[in-house]
Amino acid sequence: MMRQFELVERIKAYDPNADEDALNRAYVFAMKLHGTQTRESGDPYFSHPIEVAGILTDLKLDDSSIITALLHDLVEDTDTSLEDIEKMFGKEIARLVDGVTKLTRLELQSEQTKHAENFRKLVLAMSEDIRVLLVKLADRLHNMQTLHHVQSPDKRRRIARETMEIYAPLAERIGMQRFKDELLDLAFAELNTDGRDSILARLEFLKGRGDALPPLIIEQLERVLAEEGIKAWVSGRMKTPYSIWNKMQHKDVAFEQLSDIMAFRVVVAGVTECYQALGALHSRYPVVPGRFRDYISTPKPNGYQSLHTGLIGPERQRIEVQIRTHEMHDIAEFGVAAHWKYKQGDYKVDGRQYRWLRELLDILDHASNPEEFLEHTKLEMFQDQVFCFTPKGDLIALPSGATPVDFAYAVHSEVGDTCVGAKVNGRILPLRSKLQNGDQVEILTSKAQTPSPDWEQFVVSGKAKARIRRFIHLKEREQYGQLGRQMLQKAFREEDYEFSNKALDGVLKKFRCNGVEDLCALVGKGHHSAREVLVAVFPGVKQTTRSMRVWPFGRGRGRGDKAKKSKLPIKGLIPGMAVHYARCCHPLPGERIVGIVTTGKGVTVHTIDCETLETFQDTPERWIDLAWEVDEEESDAHTGRLRLVVANEPGSLGDLSTIIGKNHGNISNLKITDRSIDFFEMLVDVEVQDAKHLSNIIAALRAAPVITSVERARR
Repeated sequence: MMRQFELVERIKAYDPNADEDALNRAYVFAMKLHGTQTRESGDPYFSHPIEVAGILTDLKLDDSSIITALLHDLVEDTDTSLEDIEKMFGKEIARLVDGVTKLTRLELQSEQTKHAENFRKLVLAMSEDIRVLLVKLADRLHNMQTLHHVQSPDKRRRIARETMEIYAPLAERIGMQRFKDELLDLAFAELNTDGRDSILARLEFLKGRGDALPPLIIEQLERVLAEEGIKAWVSGRMKTPYSIWNKMQHKDVAFEQLSDIMAFRVVVAGVTECYQALGALHSRYPVVPGRFRDYISTPKPNGYQSLHTGLIGPERQRIEVQIRTHEMHDIAEFGVAAHWKYKQGDYKVDGRQYRWLRELLDILDHASNPEEFLEHTKLEMFQDQVFCFTPKGDLIALPSGATPVDFAYAVHSEVGDTCVGAKVNGRILPLRSKLQNGDQVEILTSKAQTPSPDWEQFVVSGKAKARIRRFIHLKEREQYGQLGRQMLQKAFREEDYEFSNKALDGVLKKFRCNGVEDLCALVGKGHHSAREVLVAVFPGVKQTTRSMRVWPFGRGRGRGDKAKKSKLPIKGLIPGMAVHYARCCHPLPGERIVGIVTTGKGVTVHTIDCETLETFQDTPERWIDLAWEVDEEESDAHTGRLRLVVANEPGSLGDLSTIIGKNHGNISNLKITDRSIDFFEMLVDVEVQDAKHLSNIIAALRAAPVITSVERARR
């Protein structure tokens, strides 16, 4: 444990103007109040704030940050109040300690407190002073370094997941690459011990096989640059096990296929020298195509700047080289903390790298409550992923563009299979809706539900796609098998033969089937006719001249329109169930729709914004996710209802019918609801092709002088 004078000396070494008296008082004050408290490792509890303070001295932070680190657990773990801290150390220190305490309470209460309020506190604490987050990250880093002392495996995994999902991305957002890498690797060690050990073993093997290579490569790179008159500091580093594992997963490659396990940094005096060094290396060594990135002219959102290139470098080794200035190197390593070395003491949130945080603050300023804030917030710090919450506040990470079905499968495979609907931020939305960062998602399930084939068209996660495809394959095989069996039974019965599995066993080899069910499925799909199978079993039966091709499940027999029109233009319907369109909203092709199952009536199709749906919110098992089947040749007419106010003058009704007719519509019903001296109010049912067709008719009617108003009638 670092002693008092050692801590002060470390701070005074980079900040001679640091308040030595305040540092000494904070050290003694914290040590006295933590007293005999111990950690799970058995060490004195006071060793933790000392280590956190030590981590911050490595970042060369100001004395206020160090004092905050020493005091950050007092309010939570002792009888000390913020008022006590303010009296002894001033308002600034009290405010910083309060911010860190709020973040700590966020963790402790995450299962009981609404996550909307948690994120509101998180954003507020970071926005008031970014040093709050720096102290919290140092606190989390030391807790992760000592995580192995925690006795409960569940608690260790929870802390590791929270670190990987929340704190490591936050460290990346403020440019603290070293913190991010170490946090991720420590979390990886807990969550996937075997995977990390395997990668470490391979790295040790590589080191043993080529111990002399890195120094040799560094020496040759320095010599090449010196020959061009460029003074540079070159170093090499091995990527972390988590970084290697993540790249293997992301690129789906083996360890041996990675080309940038070893990365070399070239640090030069200025930006001009960066490009000169790049030219010198490119002129000497072959370049690996597609590996060049210029983050100097186009910095990353967190302020990171460097030139990245891949080379077949010294000793014919594939290497990655990063070229940067000294200032860029400090910022790459320490992020926001490095800025204070070059911009003295500016701790306010500002600059391009904090755009994501300033947008959150702007939303916060205009939100009346935490829930509204969360509903409208797009969490900019996670751009390539969507982070959503369960009703209990658990965080679920999903690919960008994910839907409630992806969310359901991420929670559990059975939840996905039985998903019938979803409440997103308290509102029921279609299953095909795209989720946004910060959404709270509640999945509605029913034991009677099974995965819909239509889900495969809009899910984005691999787990969801694989599960849906597997179910569809099994379900189709089952349905085709049942149909084929019925067709075979009928064919056998017509020729006075008894149908049995035993009768089919002898012809399985001829049809290249592994079992009777496979053969039945092929017959159901139409690959073989029932008559073909009958003749194969009983060769004495004569083949008929009629067509033996079977068209199951609504496949058209020929070119006739009758078969085509018998098929409803809606995807997601249960085969064989009666279907009708709701008269309350008159859904049309092109609109988002949902089905409601009613006993004895079948499925009623509503538009997604129909007010009637509110009455079914408590019975999610009755909901079916539907969509219109797009068919350009579909000619069936659908009814759209219009509410009009028409001038009461000769010829006005004639003009109305003429306009509708010219736009290829047909009036199927007309009802005058109110009549006055000057106007008629009426409801008109118009047969149209789809929603766009009706919109065109509405636009044409609005242009007519005799029509005062026209709008879509929902009832």
